[in-house]
Amino acid sequence: MIMKRIPFVALLIFLFGCSTVHREAVAPRGKWTTEKANAWYATKPWLVGCNFIPSTAINELEMWQAETWDPKTIDRELGWAEGLGFTSVRVFLHNLPWEQDSKGFLKRIDQFLEIAHKHHIGVMFAMLDSCWDPFPKLGKQHEPVPHVHNSGWVQIPGKDILMNPARHDELKPYIQGVIGHFRNDPRVDCWDIFNEPDNMNNSYKQFELPNKPDMALLLIKKAFVWAREVNPSQPITSGPWLGRWDDPAKLSPMVTVQLEESDVISFHSYQNLEGAKKAVESLKRYHRPMLCTEYMARPVGSTFNPVLGYFKQEHVAGYNWGFVSGKSQTIYPWDSWTKKYTGEPPLWFHDIFRADGTPYKKEEVDYIRSLTGKSSQPVFGKIEPKQAAVELVTVE
Repeated sequence: MIMKRIPFVALLIFLFGCSTVHREAVAPRGKWTTEKANAWYATKPWLVGCNFIPSTAINELEMWQAETWDPKTIDRELGWAEGLGFTSVRVFLHNLPWEQDSKGFLKRIDQFLEIAHKHHIGVMFAMLDSCWDPFPKLGKQHEPVPHVHNSGWVQIPGKDILMNPARHDELKPYIQGVIGHFRNDPRVDCWDIFNEPDNMNNSYKQFELPNKPDMALLLIKKAFVWAREVNPSQPITSGPWLGRWDDPAKLSPMVTVQLEESDVISFHSYQNLEGAKKAVESLKRYHRPMLCTEYMARPVGSTFNPVLGYFKQEHVAGYNWGFVSGKSQTIYPWDSWTKKYTGEPPLWFHDIFRADGTPYKKEEVDYIRSLTGKSSQPVFGKIEPKQAAVELVTVE
């Protein structure tokens, strides 16, 4: 039997239709109303936790690349988080593993969510980040620079994309691919679109774009649109981190976008109790749930007691920076980029546990547990000691 030729255009239409027949139709959504945002928050436990990276990873790439993916360490350390009563963790992703192998990347994200869920912990994912090294590269990451804070953390995206608005759209498949895949996943608490987008990075100042805030402003506006186009059931946010926010007329263009586009209000506060109070009071006017996505730097007065207790009193979510001392070396202060350290600092900057599971300060662990209702839990036991990773530090 002789088959008639199908016109080429008709064939393309047919094939395209077949390829999309099983694809779920998704309508873009707008910014949540205050009522919807607060209704979402009412379904959640007190969101308390940390910014998490396993102690065996120096940065987001080492955490997520297949060659260095370490679910065993993640499982062990999230078990310690569960023991503290943590209910959520904030975790940074990266566009490069997506570009390298999107299916494998999504599979590892799903595995991470599965591990976190086993420990009764939700996850906030941070999609973009302007902090530290502006030249991220796939492959083996360098060893930590001894005694330097976040010596290997990398920006998302790198400078080469951020500096060129024509390349910003290269990030759309990553943003939409990840958020779209998990857009109805109850294990995901929130999407943090862009971390500290206008951070000029003193530690890499000689390499930064002089107009970085302008380029980041262009990108964050697009990223909010891309995220909403896949209609996630979870809230979208980006938190101000610099300056004062009490006078709406004096907000920077970046902070204005962050606050006006966010479904829920997030912010950073590396200040003492009075500073944290000022931040919270200045943002109450939005009448939306508030999430402090970074705090706790002991030498500058941002400590669990009393800051985390204040957050609980105000029903503000709290995510401290750092968890287990490891390759990120965030026990060292920001000034370790300019000041030489030769050993463990007298007062840790971030982090809660040593690599063997021993609390840095038992009184801190007891205080956190008293707030989360885990005070009756047994004291953590040590794990079998492993060769400790060198710790690194970066300066903001």
